[in-house]
Amino acid sequence: MRLQSVILAAGSGTRMKSKLPKVLHRVCGETMLQHVIDISKESNIQDNIVIIGHGADKVKETLDPEIKTALQSEQLGTGHAVMMAEDLLLESGTILVLCGDGPLITKETITSLISHHEKGKYVATVLTTELENPHGYGRILRQGENEFLKIVEEKDATESEKQIKEINSGIYCFDAQALRETLPLIKNNNAQGEYYLTDALSILKDQGKSIGVYKIDDYEDIVAVNSRIQLAQVEKIMRRRIAHKHMESGVTIINPEHTYIEKNVVIGPDTIIYPGVSLTGHTIIGEDCIIGNNTKIENSTIGNSVNIQNSTIIESVVEDHTSVGPYAYLRPNSHVGKHVKIGDFVELKNAKIGDYSKASHLAYIGDAEIGKNVNIGCGVVFVNYDGKEKHKTIVKDNAFIGSNANLIAPVLVEESGYVASGSTITKTVPKGALAVARSQQSNKIGWVEKRGLLKTKED
Repeated sequence: MRLQSVILAAGSGTRMKSKLPKVLHRVCGETMLQHVIDISKESNIQDNIVIIGHGADKVKETLDPEIKTALQSEQLGTGHAVMMAEDLLLESGTILVLCGDGPLITKETITSLISHHEKGKYVATVLTTELENPHGYGRILRQGENEFLKIVEEKDATESEKQIKEINSGIYCFDAQALRETLPLIKNNNAQGEYYLTDALSILKDQGKSIGVYKIDDYEDIVAVNSRIQLAQVEKIMRRRIAHKHMESGVTIINPEHTYIEKNVVIGPDTIIYPGVSLTGHTIIGEDCIIGNNTKIENSTIGNSVNIQNSTIIESVVEDHTSVGPYAYLRPNSHVGKHVKIGDFVELKNAKIGDYSKASHLAYIGDAEIGKNVNIGCGVVFVNYDGKEKHKTIVKDNAFIGSNANLIAPVLVEESGYVASGSTITKTVPKGALAVARSQQSNKIGWVEKRGLLKTKED
């Protein structure tokens, strides 16, 4: 059976009070719309149509090229939205209608809904759930125990109908041929002058066709976002789901409610995540790591048995058995090797650090290539910028850079070269040489007193 999804994403989302189209607001690092598309694909629906409208160009820019779009220039209801995709709809098969502002929908719910629809040989199936407070939702009326009767909107419901807790999710399965035949029959003779997709169910019911109802227990799957408050609520739910997934896979998260992990992050077993950690983008963390409090890692790869404390790592690589921090800052395109120590207040940018090297504290290493077993002392600065261009410094294996040294790029320190503390290096340091580049100390006896700067106890 061929499958196709139609994802409704044309609404303006006025309650969001945003210049950004509603479906482009992000939840755990990904737009709401992309979450829905991803889950549709994971559910083996490869033919996906997105109905765009408000902010159409911005929405379209975020979509992969294989995603089809249909423009709803005027937002005249859900039925009208599907009408705009009529030329793209399957001739036969199953069409799933999804909500672009409902990012919590799961693969399990979609596949179960489709299975229920196809096994029951229904022409349409509506996904439902029960809410303790169903105010504002369309109520599901059944004929007998299991047979669908109709959907009654809140404003049209009687007092007894308002007591019904089973609600319409806005997610449907349709037989493709039945949907195509029914769309032209939907009318807009209502107070809003809009074309409702729910009317398609009533039309099919009146034709004597069989309509299915599939009720799920977890109401969270169908929660939609219409305001910033609901956006935060959905974010909280998804963060909990992501944390649970990692914990079930062997990751220790000390306090999930105070940890931010985005959807595409990968974490190996026996890694421990402490409170305040933020893991974003396509970050990969290996096994047996410790990610300490308030660490931020973005689009980076961390090896196995790495210890990171209170540091920031952006678009970089840290290999196995290395320690970073506290208060280290790895800026983009840094690559730190195995068994390396990057200590407190060390900043790297576009730098490669070889295995067993260390920069224990207070250093800036920018545009550099550091070999193996190199020691970078306290207060060392790789001076990489001349005011117009960036230049590279190369320090080869087993070199030693003393504290408070400045390496003025471009410059080379050869293997086993030593730089004396306080030196400013502008020329190549040969292999095995000690470079001393500082003026000779000169003491001016009595200089302070002669200038009246000498302090006494009375002062």
